Amino acid sequence: MAKANSPTDTGKQKVRSAEVGTDILKALAELSPSTSLSRLAEHVQMPASKVHRYLQALIASGFAEQDAATNHYGLGREALRVGMAALGSIDVLKVAAMPLSQLRDELNESCFIAVWGNQGATVVSIEPAVRAVTVVTQIGSVLPLLSSSTGLVFAAYLPERETQELRDRELAVLQQTASDYYTLLAGIREQGLHHVHGLLMPGVDALSAPVFNAMGQIAAVMTVVGPTSIFHADEHGPAAQRLLTAARTVSWRMGYAGNPHCASTSSVSSSTSQSSS
Repeated sequence: MAKANSPTDTGKQKVRSAEVGTDILKALAELSPSTSLSRLAEHVQMPASKVHRYLQALIASGFAEQDAATNHYGLGREALRVGMAALGSIDVLKVAAMPLSQLRDELNESCFIAVWGNQGATVVSIEPAVRAVTVVTQIGSVLPLLSSSTGLVFAAYLPERETQELRDRELAVLQQTASDYYTLLAGIREQGLHHVHGLLMPGVDALSAPVFNAMGQIAAVMTVVGPTSIFHADEHGPAAQRLLTAARTVSWRMGYAGNPHCASTSSVSSSTSQSSS
């Protein structure tokens, strides 16, 4: 007579089954919109017969589906519902809180995060430097689109329709045209960040990098500011690399997997770096 499994063994089997099912769901997402059984089995490095058994269970629960015409598999309605619920619960401020604080600790410079609001780039969270350094902004501040590193990063990635009105107002004041900014914005998208030497506050340098959501849209901008005398805001320097790491960490936690949806080249870009934060 076969020995019955103990409750501990049964529990371990259930956990392992859940892990396998999760691995297959992840693979379906990575191979979306659909994939063959053989390709899926190769991707998860499991026998096709085993993957097929799990797929049948996932289909029965609505987490996977099979195309009757191609016999390919993809994510089902329940997977979409769970994914949308997760996206709806993501708050960029909560997700960015720890990375922003850690970035401040690593650089000992003031760091802040801004989101795009009705008036433009709006500061919503600040981690001031531990040492006595003037903070160049405060929560609720709205930063210029074309004369701040934060604003320019938003301009580089937002659809033109969202920035055009503000852009045109600022261009009139600056007595410049949108074409003056094409090259700069293209460079920001290529580098993935931007640095400036301040006009808004002389002697203050700033570095900014975008944060993306799961749909590849810009969700926020992280910025580091510090005095020119000690803060090296070089786009290839250590501060820039740490900022990029922090921004990418937040983007990853927001569900971003690459390929940002960028603004078109008809957005804006400035031949000058003389702007601040």
